Amino acid sequence: MFRRRTSALAVLILATATLTALPVAPAGADEVEQVRNGTFDNGTAPWWTTGNLTAAVTGGQLCTDVPGGTADAWDAIVGQNDITLAKGETYRFSFTASGSPAGHAPRAVVGLSVDPYDTWFEARPTLTGGDGTYSYTFTSPVDTTQGQVAFQVGGATDAWRFCMDDISVLGGVAPVPYEPDTGPRVRVNQVAYLPAGPKNATLVTSSTGRLAWELKNARGTTVARGRTVPRGVDASSGQNVQTIDFGAYRGKGKGFTLVADGETSRPFDIDKGAYERLRTDALKYYYTQRSGIEIRDSLRPGYGRAAGHLDVAPNTGDSKVPCQPGRCDYTLDVTGGWYDAGDHGKYVVNGGITAWGLMSEYERSLYARTGQPRTLGDGTLNIPESRNKVPDILDEARWELEFLLKMQVPAGKPLAGMAHHKIHDAQWTGLPLLPSKDPQQRELHPPTTQATLNLAATAAQAARLYRPYDRAFADRALKAARTAWAAAEAHPTMYADPSDGEGGGTYDDTNATDEFYWAAAELYLTTGEKKFADHVQHSPLYTADIFGNVAFDWASTAVPARLDLATVPSRLPGRDAVRRSVAKAADSYLATLTAHPYGLPYAPAGNRYDWGSNSQILNNAVVVAVAYDITGKSRYRDGAVQSMDYILGRNALNQSYVTGYGAVSSQNQHSRWYAHELDPALPNPPHGTLAGGANSALQDPFAQSKLTGCVGQFCYIDDIESWSTNETAINWNAALAWMASFVADQG
Repeated sequence: MFRRRTSALAVLILATATLTALPVAPAGADEVEQVRNGTFDNGTAPWWTTGNLTAAVTGGQLCTDVPGGTADAWDAIVGQNDITLAKGETYRFSFTASGSPAGHAPRAVVGLSVDPYDTWFEARPTLTGGDGTYSYTFTSPVDTTQGQVAFQVGGATDAWRFCMDDISVLGGVAPVPYEPDTGPRVRVNQVAYLPAGPKNATLVTSSTGRLAWELKNARGTTVARGRTVPRGVDASSGQNVQTIDFGAYRGKGKGFTLVADGETSRPFDIDKGAYERLRTDALKYYYTQRSGIEIRDSLRPGYGRAAGHLDVAPNTGDSKVPCQPGRCDYTLDVTGGWYDAGDHGKYVVNGGITAWGLMSEYERSLYARTGQPRTLGDGTLNIPESRNKVPDILDEARWELEFLLKMQVPAGKPLAGMAHHKIHDAQWTGLPLLPSKDPQQRELHPPTTQATLNLAATAAQAARLYRPYDRAFADRALKAARTAWAAAEAHPTMYADPSDGEGGGTYDDTNATDEFYWAAAELYLTTGEKKFADHVQHSPLYTADIFGNVAFDWASTAVPARLDLATVPSRLPGRDAVRRSVAKAADSYLATLTAHPYGLPYAPAGNRYDWGSNSQILNNAVVVAVAYDITGKSRYRDGAVQSMDYILGRNALNQSYVTGYGAVSSQNQHSRWYAHELDPALPNPPHGTLAGGANSALQDPFAQSKLTGCVGQFCYIDDIESWSTNETAINWNAALAWMASFVADQG
């Protein structure tokens, strides 16, 4: 979920002539070529290769035989250094290339030739047997004379031949605007509305007066009609829009469409069945994220793969993982758990909030007025543990909980009882890469207070939920939670290093007050002990307004504490005030939803959408849903249900962000093993996988090349290379599963 960098390898220079850098061309200057000898008319100079390649000019092209058996794309490279780029300048990167046999997809990169080897643009064209011409535009984010053009051709099992010609990085070209296909101007929830729930759509139009609309069933018969409500220009998209409210229609069926202003929407159902399927699929996502176990194709057809990060080459394995050099004198068995996102890392702070999300979803089914425990029961997810008389959602959460427990520093060691912050590869790996093929050394990173309190909170929550099914595990979890709590109290300010981002995300956080509040709340709710109640009530967060524009995420865990204190039965003094604070926060999110022309409970300052904005929208909706569980007031139910519309298609891009749901949905989320876009032999993400969503910061080069200058909702692209807008992540899917379950329960 954090910025990726690619390590560069030592290279063998094909020519050693002294080169003079071209002058930097100012923005708006005439077109200037930055590549030397891109046509190979003068031999190979100044192109270089890694030592495992021998390149030569054949028939006017530079060709090389690529050896098989390399692990990563950058294990074999042809490149040129000393490329000059100007910040803000637009360049056309073009080349002709072929591969034999066909089907290989080399990584074509423009980046920095020296440490830290930043990548500013990359593409992965799938080569045919004949010459193919490829052309892209990108905008340089830097001024440099140390740029590099590289063709990373490694990572194939078998040897193959690569040829290239007409390599060009041409400066001074006009930017090519990226224009997404947004389809019909009537934007709807492309999956389903509830028969007795709110039904709203957004019409993009230049008209400012009210317009007629019609709701048609699958046969084309008009079943409802009305007039739109003008809303003016939506700041989050820059579009002039109007709202269509067809909630008065209470029919049921499939294949409905809305017609307005000469446009017909994409189809949708009016039925709760889709949410029952989505609840299941969003939870099934976790099985294929598992580390340390074979994923059985019989359970997930098309997704079977070998176990990752066991002691089988080329994996170094997770059973005896050392700390980063000089950090500790022991190794830990940290097998299992879920891969965090599109990489192979495992992180306690993100694993903690995710495990809470799944357990919270199950705990809601026990206490909420519309909760239905059987829908989350044994056998519902078709996982290896099904039919063991334990709810499948708890079996799945336990796969992560067991990993979290393993991350605790052993007794007798320095910082005993603390939890290591994360475990991942020593260096970044590229795409695609199955977990079982990852050759990198795995490393434990130093313990942190936040990781330790995540362990304390989730282990305490587990102790109360698993007790009816496995008393020994519940006892072990509670003991670990108590130990973690004591260790965190002894080391209250051990924070993650924000520069510790090589090979994995940093997940740094400089305030643990919220984690202390959360852990104390879970320990109190499980034990009822006064010392934990006292800590809850003495926390500065106990009566504070903790509900910001974003209710909670991995770095802000006060709201999970507040929600559990409000809903899990206890004798906490002042519990009524806790419950009222949730309803007050829900009113604020409802006000945002009502004011928003696209009907979502999220309005970031300046319409600058954040990384993982889709999960932030869903987390805000969780607060609204809990307010309904507490009060029974229909406005909260309707607001929570309506919040799903944006995720499932009622948005400026007119697409669902959940794979397999909606006529047009995200299919190419950033992942090393759901990488069909790069390797046709690999699958797209499974149905029920949530994309991160619009992200105004555009941290990755691909998004920068396409979306620079985007407004709010348009800062998203469904491409595997866009890790800042289109990654998948375990905590994001937990929010999706929680809300899908809530909506399904309202039928």
